[in-house]
Amino acid sequence: MRVPAQSVCTAIRDDIVAGVHERGSRLTEEVLARRYGVSRVPVREALRTLEAEGFVVTRRHAGACVAEPTEQEAADLLEMRVLLEPLGAQRAAQRRTEAHLKVLRGLVRLGQERARRGNSDDLRSLGTWFHETLAQASGSHALTSTLTQLRHRIAWMYTVEAPAHPLEYWTEHGAIVDAVARGDAERARALTALHTERALSAHRLRFGAGGDRADRVRNSQHAVNMPSLRN
Repeated sequence: MRVPAQSVCTAIRDDIVAGVHERGSRLTEEVLARRYGVSRVPVREALRTLEAEGFVVTRRHAGACVAEPTEQEAADLLEMRVLLEPLGAQRAAQRRTEAHLKVLRGLVRLGQERARRGNSDDLRSLGTWFHETLAQASGSHALTSTLTQLRHRIAWMYTVEAPAHPLEYWTEHGAIVDAVARGDAERARALTALHTERALSAHRLRFGAGGDRADRVRNSQHAVNMPSLRN
């Protein structure tokens, strides 16, 4: 069975974000095909997609390599997110469905519950899910796709500290959902802008001016057609 290039792309992207493929390192089709247990065809397609997303660059005499973003490029990504997240919330207030509201409210309840228990790992994944759902509620595929790519690249370039007051953090999420539910587009935008701005202080760049990546992670190899891999 042919493994979709999308699955290969997800696997390579996840390993780049985790630091398995270091900044500036070569990405040869043959080695990647062996690593992920696929043919070179989906690897080639995945590398093209990752180049368009900014994770990979093609260099003369070297071929595909992991990109080496500058500190300014990393800062630009945060600025873009600050601009686009509020727009997504504004659009969500105008276009959301009852299904979106049900998921968002459920996530807020779970987030507040986990915050009281102090489970930071759960809160991180719930926060990602919340913002992904809020973007989807905007009804704009282009905006949702752009925000998803921003989140991937920001996760690659930054570590994010847990909120000092997680319950307050999720109370802010709840206020955003209330505004979206009422169809109050301007309030939804303003609350999301404030929430996103506050979150910036928790971001720490993974690499310095010398280009060395901190917090490198070494994971064992895995095939993309294993059941445990995200699609």
